Amino acid sequence: MDFLNRQARLIESLGSFHCLLVTSLTNIRYLCGFTGSAGVLLVMPERCVFFTDGRYTEQARSQVSGAKVVITRRPPALAAGEWLIRKAGRWRQKRVLGIEGEHLTVAARRRLSEVLGNKVRVREAPPMTEQLRLVKDEEEIRLISEAARLGASLFDCAVKFIRPGVRESEVAGRMELAARQGGADAMSFETIVAAGPRSALPHGRASTAAIPAQGFVVCDFGVILHGYCSDRTRTVWVGQPTAEARRVYAAVLEAQQAAIAAIRPGMGVGEVDRAARNVLKRSGLAQHFTHSTGHGVGLEIHEAPRVARGQPEKLQAGMVITVEPGVYLPGQWGVRIEDMVVVTEQGCEVLAPASKDFIAI
Repeated sequence: MDFLNRQARLIESLGSFHCLLVTSLTNIRYLCGFTGSAGVLLVMPERCVFFTDGRYTEQARSQVSGAKVVITRRPPALAAGEWLIRKAGRWRQKRVLGIEGEHLTVAARRRLSEVLGNKVRVREAPPMTEQLRLVKDEEEIRLISEAARLGASLFDCAVKFIRPGVRESEVAGRMELAARQGGADAMSFETIVAAGPRSALPHGRASTAAIPAQGFVVCDFGVILHGYCSDRTRTVWVGQPTAEARRVYAAVLEAQQAAIAAIRPGMGVGEVDRAARNVLKRSGLAQHFTHSTGHGVGLEIHEAPRVARGQPEKLQAGMVITVEPGVYLPGQWGVRIEDMVVVTEQGCEVLAPASKDFIAI
């Protein structure tokens, strides 16, 4: 990973901030490579300094790239503040320290301000690192593609074990075992296996409920591989399929294909969402599509951009997003189909493409 380039781009975006305290562990990993659970990165025009405690001495020295490593017995954020104060004697004017408001508690901000006193003003910064993370570089796309392929392979495992009477949690467990055996660091999120009426729950995580003799089973799953996430949803039917089941499934698949066809650089994410909803509207199902069409994926399972109505973001080549329309009929069943795509200069590419034909078990 080109951490020096990432740090340089972040420094260019500091604007009115003299420095930035990065406290999000995901952002820290993106900027310097550290994967531990405690630390902060102080980003300044002249240098970057990473602070962590003694538990991570060797890990920080081996992982951190492009930043000076400081091992401290103090909480890392306070150590960074004290480090700034020691430099303050050389400053001719009061400095402004940007903080990540989404990733620093009120109490931590108060303690940091007490350490800094009147020599450094603390101000919430916009999501600068998250903006950099929107567009993935070639190495990131390669790693995400690997994660997508491993994640996609879990569906074959699910199909082997989905049968009437089998518990949802058992199917999920089999998938998670296969993921670990395939080399996954972890699951991207708690695996969703939702059968029968529970398939109408968009986030119906696997329960001890048994799969009924007839109905849809929604499987939403993903892995973390080399730090990057994957996300995929497939829906199968158990029992003798009805005409209505086939109709709804076909409508959701058409909606997904329409959204994928709309993806290209410069297209608004709201337009991608609209493409999916227009198909479901024609089928009389739009009111049963109750969430956004997709989201970004990378080091986190849910990243910007949010592919939804009213969102102003324009797609750029290198963005990786999900496309996952769904229809949910309370008390009956639900259908969702999801793939990850990378935006290309010409349009988009589906990662780990595979058949989405109707499957009856």
